[in-house]
Amino acid sequence: MDAESNYNAGFDRDKLSKSVIAIPLLEIMRKKPFEPIPVIIDVNHDYLGGRTEARRSLLNRIKAYVDVNVALKEEEHPQYVFVSLRAEEIRELVRLDQEISEKKYHLIYKIWPDFPVEVLLTDSVKTVKADAAKISFAATGDDIIWAVLDTGIDNTHQHFQDFKNLDTPYSKDFTVPDDQLGNPYLDDHGHGTHVAGIIAGKQDVEILAAQKRINQNDQLVSEIKKYKSISGIAPQCKLVSLKVLKSDGKGVASNTIKAIQYIQKTNDYGRDLKIHGINISIGHRFDPEWFACGQSPLCIEVNRLVKSGVVVVVAAGNTGYGFLKTDADENTPAGISLSINDPGNADLAITVGSTHRDMPHIYGVSYFSSKGPTGDGRLKPDLIAPGEKIISCATGDIKIRFKVDQPFEYCEESGTSMAAPHVSGVIAAFLSIRKEFKGQPEKIKEIFNSTATDLKRDKYFQGNGLIDLMRAIQSV
Repeated sequence: MDAESNYNAGFDRDKLSKSVIAIPLLEIMRKKPFEPIPVIIDVNHDYLGGRTEARRSLLNRIKAYVDVNVALKEEEHPQYVFVSLRAEEIRELVRLDQEISEKKYHLIYKIWPDFPVEVLLTDSVKTVKADAAKISFAATGDDIIWAVLDTGIDNTHQHFQDFKNLDTPYSKDFTVPDDQLGNPYLDDHGHGTHVAGIIAGKQDVEILAAQKRINQNDQLVSEIKKYKSISGIAPQCKLVSLKVLKSDGKGVASNTIKAIQYIQKTNDYGRDLKIHGINISIGHRFDPEWFACGQSPLCIEVNRLVKSGVVVVVAAGNTGYGFLKTDADENTPAGISLSINDPGNADLAITVGSTHRDMPHIYGVSYFSSKGPTGDGRLKPDLIAPGEKIISCATGDIKIRFKVDQPFEYCEESGTSMAAPHVSGVIAAFLSIRKEFKGQPEKIKEIFNSTATDLKRDKYFQGNGLIDLMRAIQSV
């Protein structure tokens, strides 16, 4: 028997509580017994000395019993410890904790894998009636601040200059170690800048946008088109860049959790709302073997942030289409139920699916848009918004994908990643003229759910329907 097999045999004989170590982490530990595994340790709320003391004692225990190469930061999050540990080290921490029979003396509530997250990939202003609201009510997002948790936002892009959209002191990079500053305005990937441009900013001069089309030879080609102007849904809304994904568009859940905790601190935990809403166009697939639906650490933090007064808009995901095996032994294309991504499964989040940018009644819900219900039977998505061929800011790697000779500043992208910022922009515009609803995200969700346009599609495809800014404003 080789060393790894011997290790796994011993591991199987251990009686580690599955209520402490998440099942997928047990699998990872078996597959990677000698490699450092990024984990999120949730401290015991019922610890006799309180949560803060439990976290402090756990940090001390880790430092005493585990050979950890990374520096543990005491202030990363009051509830979680983010660290990379080998399988044997995880086992040792749990063993030490479980030696004490009384739960009030346990330091650890749960250990999760630090789940990898990644990006979920204009006529649409008219589709959500933001143009009408701008003319009728001057709903421009003025005096509203929205955070974008993504790959960063390029603050040099001309789109954000007229209204100085990124002129706030709150942006931060969470992809670098805590003792480094990083650059939240460096977006080598381009996803975050594209998302941000849908929410806010504008250019009133002629722009060049890269788009793709099928030519007469059925080949996908890129071309440049001119537009007289372009505007975000809430052009005057201020933006905060919270960089949680690296240049390859990937990261880990703990970066997003730390960003959410940072917002809590910035807002003094709801007592002084400086950031009114956030957009999360990233996520990871939900696996029912990992945790109860809507109960992942990321979902829990989203719900807490909403309870503190912040609107949280999340992309539903792009995993709503696949193939089913039929009796005829054929693969049949089909919409996939139960495909909402985390943190879109969070109960209090406004989870957004995708529709066509200017003909939603004809085309309905985008084929790729993740579909409900949630794994525990709740209605998701909540709303749908334009997410197909959306033109917004181009920077970083996104520009490289369009092989054209001309320079351009804008490009089209598709996905629920593009649908979510439409909803963020709409709500920012709403709040700029209905200021009494600041700090009431659950009421805002109720307003927009009740005033959405029914596209006559299945409720688990369209949720409550297409978001409608004019109807929401007039309803209150």
